[in-house]
Amino acid sequence: MTGEHFGDILGEMRALARGDAFVDVSDREIVQVLGPDRLVWLNSLISQLVLDLAPGVTKESLILDPHGHIEHAFLIQDDGECTWLLTAPGRGVGLFTWLESMKFRMQVTLAHEPGAWFIAAASNQVLGDEAPRVGFVDPWPTVGEGSIGYAPEPHPGVDFTMTYSVYVRATAPSLQGASKAGTLALTGLEIAAGRPSLSEVDEKTLPHECDWLRTAVHLNKGCYRGQETVAKVHNLGHPPRRLVLLHLDGSESLIPVAGERVMVGERDIGVITRAAWHYELGPIALALVKRSIDSTGELEVASGNTRIPASQEVLVPVDAGATRAVPRLPRLGSRS
Repeated sequence: MTGEHFGDILGEMRALARGDAFVDVSDREIVQVLGPDRLVWLNSLISQLVLDLAPGVTKESLILDPHGHIEHAFLIQDDGECTWLLTAPGRGVGLFTWLESMKFRMQVTLAHEPGAWFIAAASNQVLGDEAPRVGFVDPWPTVGEGSIGYAPEPHPGVDFTMTYSVYVRATAPSLQGASKAGTLALTGLEIAAGRPSLSEVDEKTLPHECDWLRTAVHLNKGCYRGQETVAKVHNLGHPPRRLVLLHLDGSESLIPVAGERVMVGERDIGVITRAAWHYELGPIALALVKRSIDSTGELEVASGNTRIPASQEVLVPVDAGATRAVPRLPRLGSRS
């Protein structure tokens, strides 16, 4: 049974980080894709290159709208017979429905069975004696082949590791000997790692704004919906907003909630997407702010009638995009 915590948020988070606990994330959803055309078909629709996806390898991908805005995000793995997509709670039906509408004459079959799977998140890959049906290893924050990262190095999430083990619920292994952590433990680790999720996404979000190119977009693959915007923003412009990790003043012992305003003086410059206590960093949050805001300046979060001072840790630099001093990646097939 999922739960936010079990009485000791920070202790649970510490145990999860060192690999001594797991989180029940069975509210996340699985979409399965079967059939001989599955990888060729998916490759034509998503932002990631999966034509060469080897069994057991986890990648991440997005589905974008025609203007490059994020609609779906998921981890993806193939077992040689079936391609598995792991997406956020409540997003499986939408992902399944959209993919179903794009089948046309391809030899693919889709399945979505809410409640059929037990999913455990842990910082190690061994939870019991029984092997999972599939184990997604989160690639964040490693920059994938054909991708590029904007965040300064070393990345805040350099020590972040998370595996999502999927079991058939009816035959899920007994994990009675393993400590259980609540979902807030996982949220705190994700925020500290600058790990984006669909919680950071609204109707305008571009992958560049969250540094999501690093794991979820292959810049040199063939055409897919939204590709033109992805290339244009990266090569010719800048994303209009940038994701930032906020270190909050803890003197009021307040944690803001998603949607609360980020301020410079009396000016709204962004919005909180997620916030949590962290066992080492104290109160932290992710926020989407205007790109042009000084990345060294102090900010405030308007939480109820209280202003919480906040300092920034850069995840997406002000110059992300065309003027970012990063090496250009060779095109597929290039000899350079």
